[in-house]
Amino acid sequence: MLSIKVPPLGESIVEATVSQWRKKEGESVAAGETLVELETDKVTVEVPALKSGVVVKRMKQEGDVVAVDEELAILDESAGSAATPDRSAATPAPATAPKTVPSPPAAVAPASHAPVTAPSGTAMPRTSPAASRLAAEHGADVSAIQGTGRGGVIGKPDVVEHLAGMPVALGASVVGGPPAAGRIEPPTPSGPRPPAAPAPAPVSVPQPAAAPAPAPAAASGPRETREKMSTRRKRMAEHLLESQHATAHLTTFNEIDMSAVEALRARVKERVEKEHGVRLSFMPFFAKACCMAIKQFPAVNAKMDGDAFLYHHYVNIGIAVASDAGLVVPNVKNADGMGLIEIGRAIAAVARKARDGKLTMEDLTGGTFTITNGGVFGSLVSTPIINFPQVGILGLHKIQERPVVVNGEIVVRPMMYVALSYDHRVVDGQQAVLFLVKVKELMEDPALMAVD
Repeated sequence: MLSIKVPPLGESIVEATVSQWRKKEGESVAAGETLVELETDKVTVEVPALKSGVVVKRMKQEGDVVAVDEELAILDESAGSAATPDRSAATPAPATAPKTVPSPPAAVAPASHAPVTAPSGTAMPRTSPAASRLAAEHGADVSAIQGTGRGGVIGKPDVVEHLAGMPVALGASVVGGPPAAGRIEPPTPSGPRPPAAPAPAPVSVPQPAAAPAPAPAAASGPRETREKMSTRRKRMAEHLLESQHATAHLTTFNEIDMSAVEALRARVKERVEKEHGVRLSFMPFFAKACCMAIKQFPAVNAKMDGDAFLYHHYVNIGIAVASDAGLVVPNVKNADGMGLIEIGRAIAAVARKARDGKLTMEDLTGGTFTITNGGVFGSLVSTPIINFPQVGILGLHKIQERPVVVNGEIVVRPMMYVALSYDHRVVDGQQAVLFLVKVKELMEDPALMAVD
């Protein structure tokens, strides 16, 4: 028997969450094939089988928190060769099952409450722990759900959307019944008997008001759900609180006329993409402007080290990226030594790795200054939280046409609010304001970035 344990997870990382099992108990696995995925506060770690064999027992369940060197599974390496014939012999079993399914065609509705399993001959769709729990609670068949996550992974929003489209058997009976029962036909007079006409008056027409019974149909799903925090989300929460409590947090604002950068980008973006394979966004311009401004105001790129200031003579620009796993901040190493196009290529590379879940610890550590862009989601203005132990973070926002005064005249220009949050212990207010003014100056006259 071979014990599969939690491998070293990286610098300062001591625990992880079991995100997804790739193999079930009794299933064979080849050497090097992934057994289970572990989610840490920074990256997703795939744990492979060291040898071929059969999974005898899984010691942990999805959602469990595990520590380094803790046992995950037991692998029977001696049963590796014998497992293949057994599985092939077992495959005809699902073939007989479909014969029994068509026999009761009316049992389509109860089928939705079947256990969330897949036939042994088909691959079980990959689901997140939260999605699996929600699907199990409502008896939803995950094989019928289309995953929209990375690599087709079924997430909790996919299950919620699927449940919203499921038919509710209770709703039909409740909606159709009471209105008909509350309807009373007035008697048909058989002759000229005028006194009998008032007889229907006692039948109170408002009686059908008892038909608010359809209200239960709205309660087709749970009104509340409880979801355990993942290791990554828990660590993110701790990090944000640490930043708020350990720094003298302050934010200064300014606004930038984006006309010059927009015109330059529109003029060269097709040529840059054709010749260099880089889609030129606004982020490389801001990264370059920050690197140049940091040369004049190095305190923005420093950090506290006990009772001393530690100044970095390099700039590792962190770029906040929204991914399926949450917000991550990979950084571009030595961005101060790069040109505009080179920075754009490096940013695109780390952003792609973040969205594909391929980031390494090297990508996520060593940052000295961060840029976050809430404008891509429509944010007009915000106060970003410092990425501790850094002391400065620049927040970008939505470009919006606004009336501004230029040379005594009111004109409409594409304007962007920018915010610099900084640790006032390290960065003086004057330095923060002048740093932001320098960034504004470079962005409004991007030719200055070419003569550095």
